[in-house]
Amino acid sequence: MNSRRKFLHTSLLGALAAGTSDFWGDVLNGAAAPPKGNLPVVIATWDNRRATAAAWDILSKGGRALDAVEAGARIPEADPKDTSVGYGGFPDRDGHVTLDACIMDEFGNAGSVNFLQHIMHPISVARRVMEKTPHVMLSGEGALQFALSEGFKKENLLTEEARKAWENWKIKSEYKPVINIERHDTIGIVAIDAQRRVAGACSTSGMAFKMHGRVGDSPIIGAGMYADNEVGAAAATGLGEMVLKTLGSFLIVEEMRRGKHPQKAAEEAIRRLARKYPQQSEKNQVGYIALDNRGRHGAFSLHPGFNYALFQQAANQVLEAGSYFNK
Repeated sequence: MNSRRKFLHTSLLGALAAGTSDFWGDVLNGAAAPPKGNLPVVIATWDNRRATAAAWDILSKGGRALDAVEAGARIPEADPKDTSVGYGGFPDRDGHVTLDACIMDEFGNAGSVNFLQHIMHPISVARRVMEKTPHVMLSGEGALQFALSEGFKKENLLTEEARKAWENWKIKSEYKPVINIERHDTIGIVAIDAQRRVAGACSTSGMAFKMHGRVGDSPIIGAGMYADNEVGAAAATGLGEMVLKTLGSFLIVEEMRRGKHPQKAAEEAIRRLARKYPQQSEKNQVGYIALDNRGRHGAFSLHPGFNYALFQQAANQVLEAGSYFNK
């Protein structure tokens, strides 16, 4: 016992002499404190710098990560020029704009909507589902009824540009996912605030000209997005069917839980896709972003061309992700 006490005493003195405050985090909390200056941080799929800026405006004032990711996701949802999220999103093959979204907070609570129509901000409806109902997911007409009961306004989300694109598509009526189309897709956004609270959000109008009723990965907890305050968060973009089959966001968080850096965790999720579905992986794109609760981040995709927005240490920048296939 005396030898053990002497060892602990010597170790503590050594840590103090070296000035390693992380050592105290290990002793008192079982995990190192985040490196100074790393927090807060927010990361989003594609060049969504306007979204990360909206999130940073909340985070930089000491705000909650949950509020930040919701605010960030609302930016592309209201952008008529974004053809893959919310207002302006390309419709399904029957001409209907259908929306999917999910959100998670630092307590592990989650809310989701899928096949929702006529509502500008599905991410905010998803948050209401999380906070005001005993459920995690509401779908279709039920999700719309709930949104209207909560005061959301029913709107026509089919823009003239989207309608014309649909009319042109009907000439041949070919459903063919396109890799990195216009360098954007679903928005996945995850953040950790100054109080080490982790949250994530995901929102999309889905694949253009999909079958009516199709739902992808975006509203599915663990597929399109997953957050765990003990570890971090991850989000996906690309062909939802592939993400659904492997629950990629949950996989990344679990890889980080086992000690992997977010970059290595994202790479593992992509490698698993490529190994399990080699033919689909050669033809389709999937990209992941990841963030751990120390403020470290990572991103990786099947094919070149996937980029992401990172706002950290007061710098909002777009970075290119690495890829499994190098063409």
